[in-house]
Amino acid sequence: MIPMIRNIILTISVIFVTFIVVRWQLNEQEHIHEGASEHAQMQEDYPRGPHNGRLLREGEFAVEITIFETGVPPEFRVYPYYQGQPISPSDVDLSIELGRTGNVADRFAFYGQADFLRGDGIVTEPHSFDVTVTAAHQDKTHQWRFESYEGRTIIPDQLASEASIGTEVAGSAKIIETLKLTGRVEIDPNRVSQVRPRFPGIVKRIHVELGEIVKAGDTMLTVESSESLQEYPVKAPIGGLVIKRNVQAGEVTADAPLFTIVDLSHVWMELDIFARDSGRVKKGQTVTFETLDGHTGNGIIDWLSPLSSHASQSIHARVPLDNPDARLRPGQFVRADVEIAEHDVPLAVRRSGVQGFRDFQVVFAKFGETYEVRMLEFGISNGEWLEVIGGLAPGTEYVSENSYLIKADIEKSGASHDH
Repeated sequence: MIPMIRNIILTISVIFVTFIVVRWQLNEQEHIHEGASEHAQMQEDYPRGPHNGRLLREGEFAVEITIFETGVPPEFRVYPYYQGQPISPSDVDLSIELGRTGNVADRFAFYGQADFLRGDGIVTEPHSFDVTVTAAHQDKTHQWRFESYEGRTIIPDQLASEASIGTEVAGSAKIIETLKLTGRVEIDPNRVSQVRPRFPGIVKRIHVELGEIVKAGDTMLTVESSESLQEYPVKAPIGGLVIKRNVQAGEVTADAPLFTIVDLSHVWMELDIFARDSGRVKKGQTVTFETLDGHTGNGIIDWLSPLSSHASQSIHARVPLDNPDARLRPGQFVRADVEIAEHDVPLAVRRSGVQGFRDFQVVFAKFGETYEVRMLEFGISNGEWLEVIGGLAPGTEYVSENSYLIKADIEKSGASHDH
């Protein structure tokens, strides 16, 4: 009785401690979210000018900061004011510095155009930075600093580890380009045998049934010869599955086959290739396949049909397959990936790390406990890797596993794309 009571008390204690730890973690995470939400709200709670931009004022001088991106790449356009009225851009000397994660700084000089000052470069995504604005007017220099974050969140390393958020460093990769095809498992005609009697006669006894597995040399039936009246056995020429039986005891044999045996230890996979892809598939290419019941395997294309189907204009590719356990059944549908090219690319990310964000495909770069979006441009890809041709610096640590958790945390924090 005492050991039982001890076990009950121990179990209750473990449950209580676990509950306290989980609640503490949840409270800590909520505190982080609340702080991020308050921070996002503070970003949006600022004075705006006539062009809906951020209005920065010191004394009687002010500038309105906007990012213009209608029909052009994103660029700074700054409108200057004095005593509440627009003034000539030529009267103002302006510069902006953007501090980004990873200790990167973008600097912009400005020149006058129409009624605004136009930045001399593109404001690249993400529009998430610490901003320093310096403006000189009438021999007086003004400077403002503010934060403008989007697609950014902070998650303590311990919580990230407990959530199984995995990262890796973006670098080179070997991308195997594949073509998706469908097809069927077919019987290898070289492994089909039709069983016939050596001499005509009467079938006396049948020793095997339809659907049985036989070995080469097994007696399949006994026949009494019409000439010698002697009985002789008819044996299986190959081992395999009996798929047809065309005989009954007492019947007289003729030239027709009595049984058909198929050796299913080796089969063919026939893939359908549409005309538009026929030039991309070649003999010797590797094929990875999967059946509808989840069986997977691979093989090599050893033959391409010289003829095309009249109806679909497709051709067939043949892939011989070993099938020792008979998992592959003739007539079975298969999905296949054919390796049609191999590319060594200088920069790639795992597909598992990519998420949708606004109108972009992104990964989340990691800087200490800070995570921030990186909008990507992609090149070639396969099921595992995506070539990156823009938007990410080589050597950047990014989230490759459970990246959807980062996306959810950013969306909850409310960090917006606000200009």
